[in-house]
Amino acid sequence: MTTYLLAGGGTAGHVNPLLALADLIRREEPGAGIIVLGTREGLEARLVPERGYELVHIERLPFPRRPNAAALRFPVRFARAVSQVRELIRSRGVDVVVGFGGYASAPAYRAAAREGVPTVIHEANAKPGLANRWGARSTPHVAVTFAGTPIAGARVTGMPLRPEITGLDRAALRDEARAHFGLDPARSTLLVTGGSLGARALNRGIAGSAQMLVDAGIQVLHVWGGLTELEDPGVPGYVVIPYCDRMDLAFAACDLAVSRAGSTTVSELAGLGIPAVLVPYAVGNGEQRFNAAGMVEAGGALLVEDGELTPQWVHDVLVPLLLDDPRLEAMSRRARSAGALDGTERLLELVREAVGAAGT
Repeated sequence: MTTYLLAGGGTAGHVNPLLALADLIRREEPGAGIIVLGTREGLEARLVPERGYELVHIERLPFPRRPNAAALRFPVRFARAVSQVRELIRSRGVDVVVGFGGYASAPAYRAAAREGVPTVIHEANAKPGLANRWGARSTPHVAVTFAGTPIAGARVTGMPLRPEITGLDRAALRDEARAHFGLDPARSTLLVTGGSLGARALNRGIAGSAQMLVDAGIQVLHVWGGLTELEDPGVPGYVVIPYCDRMDLAFAACDLAVSRAGSTTVSELAGLGIPAVLVPYAVGNGEQRFNAAGMVEAGGALLVEDGELTPQWVHDVLVPLLLDDPRLEAMSRRARSAGALDGTERLLELVREAVGAAGT
């Protein structure tokens, strides 16, 4: 029986692929041991126990980026975290560590190396995070979501995705999905989403043109998110919801999506062949622009900046696109050519190769 230690968390971009891999291991190897290493502050603190997995907590340790008191304390705190993970690896007989980035990953990578346990790294973004860049120096088993991700020797596996996405038949579920959200089964449908926290510029940029969209014969499902207070324009045919726990149905309902370009979202849209307008998050290290590149270059998506989401843009670009069925069909085919739905299986294959190589 193999015991897996899955390390990562903080954001959905780290937690969701971790859980997708855990679910596949549980289905294929019912007797396997699965331990998740994460922090008390990240999304994993809620999502991992909800999915039925054991979560071992580790201190949240951001890498120091400037000389200050926290930087002086970091080496001791990091060494203590590594010791904690080494003890976990020994006491539980861990056979392989799989890291997804985030605060819990770096101590896990160091501990695995010290204990002689193979490490597999999955990088979700086209622009790698610091923990994974550092960890990739000490293992040959590195998986990336996007081709061109700058990690030498990495294998492109794609993004591990939830079974409800990988098994989704959009055409078969379209009428049911639209009815689920109170939408007309016969009308062209736009999905707007800025992710679980929402996106102020994206939300207001599209919602400000609600009447224009509806007057053009387009209905909208707008997942507002939690970053800003919900603002419903109150236009019949423009449905605003704060959160969506059935994104599979939201994807089935839509003809086009306007979305942020998080790695999971881009992977889902491309894999399902959903034409998109991708609006990269302007703050941070710019990874969303890189995440979008493959889908945009393939012709499956347009790249638009926050400031371009004006009523004029909606009138000149978005409405004509939504009403152009042949163009949407072509974009759908091109989007699918840039994506894949078997990322979970391909990552598990790499993990098994690492375990096998360690045993030879």
